[in-house]
Amino acid sequence: MSYTEFEAIRIGLASPEMIHKWSRGEVKKPETINYRTLKPERDGLFCERIFGPTKDWECHCGKYKKIRYKGKICDRCGVEVTKSKVRRERMGHIDLAAPVSHIWYFKGIPSRLGLILDMSPRLLEKVLYFASYIVIDPGDTPLMKKQILSDKEYRDMREKYEDDFRAGMGAEAIKELLQEIDVEKLSAELRAELREATGQKKMRIIKRLEVAESFRLSGNRPEWMILEAIPVIPPELRPMVQLDGGRFATSDLNDLYRRVINRNNRLKRLLQLGAPDIIVRNEKRMLQEAVDSLIDNGRRGRSVTGPNNRPLKSLSDMLKGKQGRFRQNLLGKRVDYSGRSVIVVGPELKIYQCGLPKEMAIELFKPFVMKKLVEDGLANNIKSAKKMVERTRNEVWDALDEIIKEHPVLLNRAPTLHRLGIQAFEPVLVEGRALKLHPLVCTAYNADFDGDQMAVHVPLSAEAQAEARFLMLSANNLLRPQDGRPVTVPTQDMVLGAYYLTVEREEHGTGKAFMSPEEALIAYQNGDVGIHSPIKVRVTKEIDGVKKSKIINATVGRIIFNEPIPQDLGFVDRTNPETMFDLEIGFVCRRHELGKIIERCIEKHGFAKTAVLLDHIKSLGFHYSTIGAITVSITDMAVPEQKKILISETEKRISEIEQNYKMGFITNEERRRLVIEEWDKTTKDVTKALQDSLDQFNPLYMMANSGARGSMNQIRQLAGMRGLMADTSGKTIEIPIRSNFREGLSVLEYFISSRGARKGLADTALRTADSGYLTRRLVDVAQDVIIREVDCGTKEGIWVREITDGNLVIEKFEDRLRGRYTLEPIYDKEGNLIVPAEKLLDEEDIRKIISANIREVRIRSVLACRSRHGVCAKCYGSNLATNSPVNVGEAVGIIAAQSIGEPGTQLTMRTFHTGGVAGDDITQGLPRVEELFEARKPKKLAVMAEISGIVRREEPKRAGHRSLSITNPDTGESVSITIPFGSTMKVREGQFVEEGEELTEGALNPHDILRIKGASSVQNYLIREVQRVYRQQGVDINDRHIEVIVRQMMRKVKVEDPGDTNFLIGSFVDVLDFEEENKRIQQRIDEGETELRLAVATPVLMGITKASLSTDSFLSAASFQETTRVLTEAAIKGKVDNLVGLKENVIIGKLIPAGSGMEIYRDFTMEVRGSASGQGNDDEPDRDPVQNEDGEEDSLQNEEDRSGIVELGLPMADTYN
Repeated sequence: MSYTEFEAIRIGLASPEMIHKWSRGEVKKPETINYRTLKPERDGLFCERIFGPTKDWECHCGKYKKIRYKGKICDRCGVEVTKSKVRRERMGHIDLAAPVSHIWYFKGIPSRLGLILDMSPRLLEKVLYFASYIVIDPGDTPLMKKQILSDKEYRDMREKYEDDFRAGMGAEAIKELLQEIDVEKLSAELRAELREATGQKKMRIIKRLEVAESFRLSGNRPEWMILEAIPVIPPELRPMVQLDGGRFATSDLNDLYRRVINRNNRLKRLLQLGAPDIIVRNEKRMLQEAVDSLIDNGRRGRSVTGPNNRPLKSLSDMLKGKQGRFRQNLLGKRVDYSGRSVIVVGPELKIYQCGLPKEMAIELFKPFVMKKLVEDGLANNIKSAKKMVERTRNEVWDALDEIIKEHPVLLNRAPTLHRLGIQAFEPVLVEGRALKLHPLVCTAYNADFDGDQMAVHVPLSAEAQAEARFLMLSANNLLRPQDGRPVTVPTQDMVLGAYYLTVEREEHGTGKAFMSPEEALIAYQNGDVGIHSPIKVRVTKEIDGVKKSKIINATVGRIIFNEPIPQDLGFVDRTNPETMFDLEIGFVCRRHELGKIIERCIEKHGFAKTAVLLDHIKSLGFHYSTIGAITVSITDMAVPEQKKILISETEKRISEIEQNYKMGFITNEERRRLVIEEWDKTTKDVTKALQDSLDQFNPLYMMANSGARGSMNQIRQLAGMRGLMADTSGKTIEIPIRSNFREGLSVLEYFISSRGARKGLADTALRTADSGYLTRRLVDVAQDVIIREVDCGTKEGIWVREITDGNLVIEKFEDRLRGRYTLEPIYDKEGNLIVPAEKLLDEEDIRKIISANIREVRIRSVLACRSRHGVCAKCYGSNLATNSPVNVGEAVGIIAAQSIGEPGTQLTMRTFHTGGVAGDDITQGLPRVEELFEARKPKKLAVMAEISGIVRREEPKRAGHRSLSITNPDTGESVSITIPFGSTMKVREGQFVEEGEELTEGALNPHDILRIKGASSVQNYLIREVQRVYRQQGVDINDRHIEVIVRQMMRKVKVEDPGDTNFLIGSFVDVLDFEEENKRIQQRIDEGETELRLAVATPVLMGITKASLSTDSFLSAASFQETTRVLTEAAIKGKVDNLVGLKENVIIGKLIPAGSGMEIYRDFTMEVRGSASGQGNDDEPDRDPVQNEDGEEDSLQNEEDRSGIVELGLPMADTYN
């Protein structure tokens, strides 16, 4: 069956008939294969009659051995002549001599069997494992139905009442009770009971009702939770392989199946012989245990172990965890046509190229080369072509060269933390065995050349090649999806070269004047003028058809640097006659400035021009950093002379502080604080002295100042003083490290500083794992958020303003507006329209808003989006990676998860100790982000005001605590609040507080904010707090990524009163489902059914783990965590997975419903209207960048070539505009 043939996938309980229908025959013997002939035993676990032949087109006995007998069943051995592949698909079964319960439904939490029978799992266990009897039919006796009797009680009752009642034990008795259940009736009874019940009893009834409803709605029967036959999975999925020494290695499942078959056969024999009840009972219990361990080993009692005490892997273990079927095989697969090798730098490459080793290329493109050889008539058939390739004849290299020209390859570096971890390049064949990588793409890959390896993949189909070229080519991925800033900013040597070129200093030739820039360059080449010397140059330009010229200030370096740079980037006011002739880059160019240049170039000229510019800056940077011969020597680390004086002065002041402490003027805590402050100040003073003493052209200073490598902080440690260090708990040690690395550390200083270094390494290792797990949870919660439509038509939005923390600005107002749609028109104070409604805000609009002094704007947001699945393009805004409106089909959920998870490794782990106040820990960094996304109650909780009113002190109710009351002057309502011991108050007696205001220091509980202040407050709180953590570490993330995750955390509401809807009380349902259901009831009320009631629900905030597990798709949830629990629940509810998210589709092997995999892009009809003129040769695909024959730069793509793509309406066309 092809995967395109079905739209959804359903899971349910299998009835015994169903199991027999799946099966091709019963497995009767525990034998696997005959050790002499190595052929499967008949009726055994590998039987060819049941599962199919082990060799293609060959029966067991060898009577039929050719494809011409296809489909024939051998009359001697009974094996069908067919492909051996069927051994992966055909199932068998084992008919059990006594029914057994399925451990998932009995042992899971809550126990589904226990709930539907209204029995405690403990008593149920006694019955199932033959320790007690259960009354099935009490007859006329005073016994109760489902009453549990011990062995002795049962015998007594039998003597007393003889055959007046029926009782049994084991799964048979339970099955009989389950068969009697009428689910419809049970459901109605429970609903009636629920109206009267309260407290614990109510909770129990709700749980039972949920199970009863699941059976009622799914059409599953409760007795199917008891197995009468067991399916046997196909033998190829539990293989047995021969090892070198003649021994066999087998899958654990075979051992578990063997135990079941052995016990089942023994039980059959005992029943035939009419053995005593106690023996039969024991055998039945053993069979039950064997089936339990087959389904889920170790869930109950001791696990079954194999050789050397290793627990055997059961069917459940095959699905669970990272090595299970879901995560190992269905979500992660190995692919063909791939290779890996060490990477080396390739500064001669263009940005869209990579160097591919010849021997790797010939192997990767082997089928293409063979096809080409046959097409060109160099080989007669594929076989001879293959031989040619294997002998690497000269013609082969020519063919390879031809093929490679038009064929991009994908390069990937693990760990792939965001989508820039896989990009496409045009391969260039290189000698040697290392891949060559362009230096500018290293940042995106986080790669360096100290032995990193990368993997190469070949896109095979034409569609795959088109997507690689248009969407994944490195020249099209210059911006980071996290915040829309350039990712390909030059680093290290390139920055140093640019800095060296643009710096000014007095050298020979200073002040000379030149006729033209060309003359200045000739003078530099002849050695008449220095590269940094300030000079005068006449510049001539044509303005409105008239040639005008002006003498400007410049340096030779800046003239060289400005050559490739477009002169309209806005660094110079070209409307002003004074400055219109100036060089665009007339300032010292550091790393930050380079970023600005690239950002403006992308804005003004698009990706194609910028890619060319980047390559120029790279070449210039490398060339001039080499010519500048900037190198580091030990003499560059000059220790400032004032250092000794500063340190001895500090020591004097510290001895005074110690004296004051000894005399009792200050406490130990104060003394400690003062000492630390003194050393802190000294460290700063030494650093300042060092900075002042460094020459502007000191190589170390140049490296740090340009942003190429290192920082002032590191120079301080080399030539100043290392300063104060922290101990293991994060407290500052009073003794500073006075030396620097240039002078060398004393033994004690070395000892103190070694701890910090080790902690750094340990932290990094822990952080990587934690950050990876956070990313995985984020991906899981957001994977089905895809742009599904252009506009959902909502009238809701969110208010945005600058995010501040005290005086500190966390996120600027303009950063929050960029690339978003306005919800309503924006007017200035005079009432003039500045920006209309539904407009995508660009830089110009933002400038207008800010200059009109508007501090708050209402914008469209995914938090208010009404799309059924996913979100709409208007609510999302622009695609940060292209700066254009987002396309339908963009997987914004995955991008959001990657954008938040990728910088996770940079966040700190430690909980900070604030300025020496003991025990006042604030969770920060990665743990804080996790706490927010998991919606956990924070450690140091702030108390919130439940109502608005005036604060008054009260007598404490508990010792050590304080009490406050808040009284609302208008309503007279009053609440009493207990303040825990040790909390710092933020309000005073008699102060008026707003509802939801913090009364004490600490972090707020998001659930309280939701309860007191509502949904929008908690959404704002989460965005603000997550932004705070990232911005403190200098990481920029756009709000919309956090909004996508918060939207997923708030998708559900909790039903408080179901009214006349189909919901269950206490259940969590999707907001939109809830509104639809209520709308349906409202419609009926409007039509006259006045006695109906609407449902009432409260919004809930779910942590990302819980939200992932409560998704509608059971495939997605099962592949995330708690696989067995998710599948148990899904099977009982008979859940249907409609395959709307990405994970579900990956699991079943469909194209993902994003990008060109969306229905709207796959099912389109194409009309050709007229012929497109000037299209050139149809057979020739578009050549990619950059040089034409004359060596001039071409734009990355021909204008007219693009028209063909646009007409298809494919989503790829806009990346190159």
